[in-house]
Amino acid sequence: MPSHPAAAPGAQVPSRARHVVLWFVIALAIITYVDRVCISQTAGDIRRDLGLNEQQMGLVFGAFGLAYALFEIPGGWMGDRYGPRSVLMKVVVMWSFFTAATGAAWNFVSMLVCRFLFGAGEAGCFPNVTKIFTIWLPSDERVRAQGVLWLSARWGGAFTPLLVVAVLALMHWRWAFAFFGLIGVVWAVAFYAWFRDRPKDHPSVNAAELALMDGAEKNAPSHARVPWGRLCSNRTVWLLWVQYFAMSYGWYFYVTWLPTYLREARGVSLEKSAILAGLPLFFGGIGCFVGGWAARVLAERWRNVARARRVVATTGLFAAGALLVVATRINDPVFAMIALGLASFSNDLAMAPDWGACMDVGGRLAGSLSGSMNMMGNFGGMLGPLVVGFILSAHKPAPDAPPTMQGWTMAFLVAAAVYFVGAIAWLFIDPVTPLEEETSPQAAA
Repeated sequence: MPSHPAAAPGAQVPSRARHVVLWFVIALAIITYVDRVCISQTAGDIRRDLGLNEQQMGLVFGAFGLAYALFEIPGGWMGDRYGPRSVLMKVVVMWSFFTAATGAAWNFVSMLVCRFLFGAGEAGCFPNVTKIFTIWLPSDERVRAQGVLWLSARWGGAFTPLLVVAVLALMHWRWAFAFFGLIGVVWAVAFYAWFRDRPKDHPSVNAAELALMDGAEKNAPSHARVPWGRLCSNRTVWLLWVQYFAMSYGWYFYVTWLPTYLREARGVSLEKSAILAGLPLFFGGIGCFVGGWAARVLAERWRNVARARRVVATTGLFAAGALLVVATRINDPVFAMIALGLASFSNDLAMAPDWGACMDVGGRLAGSLSGSMNMMGNFGGMLGPLVVGFILSAHKPAPDAPPTMQGWTMAFLVAAAVYFVGAIAWLFIDPVTPLEEETSPQAAA
């Protein structure tokens, strides 16, 4: 977090309750991705025990993405209207229950239902976290906090394959899901007991810390009507949707099909695949932090926040697509995974600019705007695994034969093309002008 000027002699020292908020958010980000990623590492066992083929497993992966997309706007809207304290507690308990219920699935349909309802619960997470940042953090701390948040989320996912392998050595995959679900319930209880929707209502916040927040109270929950017409007619909003769709389309491969790709196309063992499968998310976490840092440094150098965010995000998405193409030309599985890891790093350079834009453009509507962006992104996240499943099925040489490398290459090239569309979209985004101001986009350029 940025440091603020030292208090004058005799002045009150600011409390640090907002730092506790950040630690709660970091813990939740890790839990979110552990619960989300664990299914990719257990996909082989699930397919074997439930008798699922590639297309059915793709639909299971896609069910999460569909629900996650559909419930993003309701989750963000509820945070704007009722406050993130109550909303987050409820959605975390909900998705934790269906994480545990995943282990009780007995066939394709029951698994599909569990993953859909799990996605519906997780959809409320990041819009409400973004709402928390707009309420609890000074404006100069928000983008860096988003970088730290997404680094934590990605690293939580990066180490999940190793965690799952360790847990599976102790228990059946069905009980593993119950174990992961319990962790979320513990977080929800602790968060609800400590957090308050308005910093001024929290006993740990003193007047000096409240002053540092510099008017963030205006973004607190409100029962005012969301101006959906203005939101849906804004060019920046539409372009944020397009580029986040492109990002998520490519990124979801890492938390769905990647372990299968390593084992079936590259011949990597379960233990080695657990290590390699974590590389993209590990590199992605670094990319989240570097993206936030680079956007801030360039904004200070150029004195232009909008330009800095455009350069970082556009460069990242273009590089992500190019590196996917490179990965298709590499035969060694380790070097191919390094290329995919760098693609994930490049993808995540855009994360802090994306969510920073939601906070600055959204203002008191940050929950609704970030929910709508994440909704569109997760339509991409739903479509990506489905397309991969159909491509692999189309390139099978025989009914019972494993997917060929040709199928995986085609899947990567399609994802690369989608990334390039996202990079072009970012060239035209105004990531700083608030929706509720009447100023033109040129005023912020």
